[in-house]
Amino acid sequence: MADFEGKVALVTGGGTGIGRATAIAFAREGASVVIGNRNSEAGEAVVKAIQDAGGQASFLRTDVSSEDDVKALIEHAVATYGRLDVAFNNAGIGGAAGPLADQSSDNYDKVMDINVKGVWMSMKYEIPEMLKSGGGAIVNNSSVGGLVGFAGVSIYSASKHAVMGLTKSAALEYSSHGVRINAVNPAVIRTPMAEGLAKLRKGEPDDFAAVHPIGRIGEPEEVAEAVLWLCSDKASFVTGTATCVDGGYTVQ
Repeated sequence: MADFEGKVALVTGGGTGIGRATAIAFAREGASVVIGNRNSEAGEAVVKAIQDAGGQASFLRTDVSSEDDVKALIEHAVATYGRLDVAFNNAGIGGAAGPLADQSSDNYDKVMDINVKGVWMSMKYEIPEMLKSGGGAIVNNSSVGGLVGFAGVSIYSASKHAVMGLTKSAALEYSSHGVRINAVNPAVIRTPMAEGLAKLRKGEPDDFAAVHPIGRIGEPEEVAEAVLWLCSDKASFVTGTATCVDGGYTVQ
């Protein structure tokens, strides 16, 4: 796996699920990790886990729908560790489920502010810092819902399609300047979001196993490994891509 010794990695939504697994993986590979998360208790618990394992990590409470919070997070990373090399823009929500005509404007605004505006603002402040040190790598967390439609979560799916548009366009703008920008597109992963979706159907996350040709749902650590590869020098010729970590879901 990639060697991130001496590098600084930032993870939004790093307190649980895929973000937590990725923050821990970056630290395991030698990176100093900065975690942004709305839930302070969860974010600080990840920092403690990293530090207890001998790694370096720092936390700042961050709501990615707030530009002031996002700007402060990137400034915190640079003030604490001197630079920013890689970033995983992971923070996101599922929003309310139901038919499109039943959705509220409030739900639309909340999902778009976090899932789309949050990714845009994160890149807006991350990219200039990466350019100062000669380049870097960014991975945005989209979804298989950013590649195909999903009945019942139209706003969520639209937001993740928008993440793909931001990823591809930003990759075209900055790859020649040394900043590679890609996306990961997970299917159902064992996370609090999947647990919430399963509860709506009065079931468990593993009930979604059958929709994946591989025959099970994914684990957060499996997405983390893809993120680390995309951020590593081993992916030096990869930019603007949608990297599916989906157990074969999108090839059906």
